[in-house]
Amino acid sequence: MADVLSTTPSGPGSITDRLRPSTEVVAAIRSRTPVVALESTLISHGLPFPQNLEVARSSEAAVRSAGAVPATIAIRDGSILVGLADADLEALASAPEGSVRKTSRPTLAAALGGGWAATTVSATMIAAHAAGIRVFATGGIGGVHVGAIGGPSPSFDISSDLEELARTPIVVVCTGPKSILDVAATIEYLETRGVPVVTVGQEDVPGFVMTHSGVASPAVTTDIPAAADLAATHLALGLGSAMLVCMPVPGVSALPDDVGRRAMDQAHRDAEAARIAGPAVTPWVLARVAELTDGASVRANTALIANNAGAAAVIALRLGSRQ
Repeated sequence: MADVLSTTPSGPGSITDRLRPSTEVVAAIRSRTPVVALESTLISHGLPFPQNLEVARSSEAAVRSAGAVPATIAIRDGSILVGLADADLEALASAPEGSVRKTSRPTLAAALGGGWAATTVSATMIAAHAAGIRVFATGGIGGVHVGAIGGPSPSFDISSDLEELARTPIVVVCTGPKSILDVAATIEYLETRGVPVVTVGQEDVPGFVMTHSGVASPAVTTDIPAAADLAATHLALGLGSAMLVCMPVPGVSALPDDVGRRAMDQAHRDAEAARIAGPAVTPWVLARVAELTDGASVRANTALIANNAGAAAVIALRLGSRQ
């Protein structure tokens, strides 16, 4: 954490030299108050306005309610902002389509060239770790896309989120892989890369906006404090990978499993017919699922994001108490 507060550049254009923590985040680090990182792509690319702004604010509020400090991360004019003002949240949420770059590890250098850029899971993990933040909350992680492996013409479309989880040692709280993905292949990939996955309160990995994916979770804990204790042990071992903590979507907000699966299948068929490919697939399919479910998937998504933020704050507080 000392590097974040240093006034001496750590190298020409290095990651720590690019960090611009907010006054609140700096004060939290100095007082050893737990900080929870939050991504910004869900604001600029994940949800429609004004739901995206509402969920950004409710996520920050959930972190504060638990006693931690939120640090939404984004990029602006060559700097990595760690902690956004409310005006910044609104600017990202209401920005014209296509005006905010979506940034992951491969595109981080280009995103630092100027203007606004929103950080995905992988880019947020990089910035959070550089800032000394040990816990990060998001909605669903990226993963192995349907058709990425196997079959006559595999696409090898695998999110950089998975590689980041294998190389960056922080705790990532989510609701499992996005349900438009090949969830079973994603969990297998994480196992191969040495990333522990634990689900809180149920035997299978959550289905993102649905309660269940039907894919067995590699590990299960009864509650959030138990998951935090497991995460503390993992980080202390110095294995170099993140730990993925999966929180099911709150039951009253979850999309019924059968409804969700039908919508996902239809959205994939529609995307293939429309020849949607590459980075455009995830936002396009999620938007189509929202149409097919009359907005129920969006309501589930907003609920789970805030729920994950609150859980991440509990974990951050427990990790802090063990230091």
